[in-house]
Amino acid sequence: MRASLTTIEIAIGISAVIILVAIGNGASAFITASVNSLGTNLVFVRPGAAAGGLVAQPLGSALSLTLEDSHALLDPGLVPYVAAVAPEVSLRGQLVAGDHNANTTIEGIDDSYAIVRNYAVATGDFISPSDVTARSTVVVLGSAVAATLFPGSDPIGQTVRINRAAFQVIGVLEAKGGTGFGSADDLAFVPISTFMGRLQSLRSGAGGNIVSAISMQVTEAERIADVKEEIAVVLRERHHIPAGDPDDFTVTSTQDALKTLSQVTGALTLFLGSVAGISLVVGGIGVMNTMFVSVTERTREIGIRKALGAKNSDILAQFLMEAVALTALGGAGGLLFGLAVSQLLSILPIAGGALKPIVSPTLAVLAVGVSVGIGLLFGTYPAVSASRRNPIEALRYE
Repeated sequence: MRASLTTIEIAIGISAVIILVAIGNGASAFITASVNSLGTNLVFVRPGAAAGGLVAQPLGSALSLTLEDSHALLDPGLVPYVAAVAPEVSLRGQLVAGDHNANTTIEGIDDSYAIVRNYAVATGDFISPSDVTARSTVVVLGSAVAATLFPGSDPIGQTVRINRAAFQVIGVLEAKGGTGFGSADDLAFVPISTFMGRLQSLRSGAGGNIVSAISMQVTEAERIADVKEEIAVVLRERHHIPAGDPDDFTVTSTQDALKTLSQVTGALTLFLGSVAGISLVVGGIGVMNTMFVSVTERTREIGIRKALGAKNSDILAQFLMEAVALTALGGAGGLLFGLAVSQLLSILPIAGGALKPIVSPTLAVLAVGVSVGIGLLFGTYPAVSASRRNPIEALRYE
C-alpha cells in the first residue's frame, strides 16, 4: 500500500507537468497560426506617436503615412523584393440593412489587400481595380457582419447604408475566426478611393491622403530585414526627417510578432511546468521516506544477504532499483493519464476550439526520464544507508 501511494504521488506530478506544458505548447501553436493567418512574409508600416501635448501620445496617433507613400514603396527601384503593397484606412461605423444594424470596423482598401492579408471570398467578388478607379459604392462584408445584417438570406446584391450612404454588397469573406488580433470576420471593406471621398478624408501638411497603415508582402522571408531597412530609408527621405531625428513611423513584421509572442508563451510554458514540477519534488521526498522505512523494516534481510556474501554494491543496487521501479511506474502512469486528459481537453471548446493541448514525443520521453531521475536522486541516500549497514548489527535487529 505504501509503495502504491508513492507511485500514485509520482504519477500525479508527472501528469500535471504533461498537461500544463501541453497547454502551453497548444497556446504557442495557436498564436503562431493566428499570426500566420494574417498573411505570410508581411511587413507592416504604421504611423508613429503624435508629437506635442502634456500627455504622451500612443503609437499610431501621428498623421504621417500617406497613400503616396504606399505608391513609392511599390517602386522596385526603391524597395526591391516587394510582391504587393496594400494601404488601408479605417474607422468604426454603423452599418444598417433594413431592420438590422452592426457596429464594426470599416476598412478602405484596394485590390492588393486580399493578396497581402490572405483574405478570400466565400461568395461574390472582392474589390477590384475598377472599383477603386471608379470610386464605386460597393462593400465586402466579413462573415459575422453578413450574418448579423442578413440573417438567413443572401447578402449579395443587397444594399447597406454606411453613415447614411448606400453601398451594394458584392462579396462575403470566408470565415477565419479570431486571430488573437481581433476577429477577422467582424470587418467591412470598401474601395479606398470611395472611403476617402464619402466616409472620411484626412490630408497631411503636404496635401497627401492620410492612411492608417501600409501592409507589404515580401517575396522571400530572408529579405524581410533588408526590406525593413529600405522602407525606413525611403520614408525618412519622403518625410524630410533630418539625420539623428526619430522616425515618425514604425516598421514591424510577422516575424517580429512571432518572436515576441514565442518568448511570452515560452516563459509561460516554463512557469507552468515549474509550478507542476514542485509536486515532483514533493513526490521525490515521499519516495525517500518510503525507501527509508523499507530499509528499516528489512534490516535483518540486509544482514542475512551480507552474511551470505552480498557486497555493499549489491545492496545499493537492490534498493536503488526498487526506488527507480516505483518512480518509473509512476511516470508511466502519469504519462498515460496526462495523455488522456490532454486528449479530452482538445475536444472541449477552449478558445472556440482553436486551442488544443499538444504533447510532443520529446515531452513524453522527458516525463518518463524525469521520473526515473527522481528515483535515482531521492533513492540514492536510502540505498547508500542500507549498503553501509553492519551485518552483525543487522542480524541482531528485531
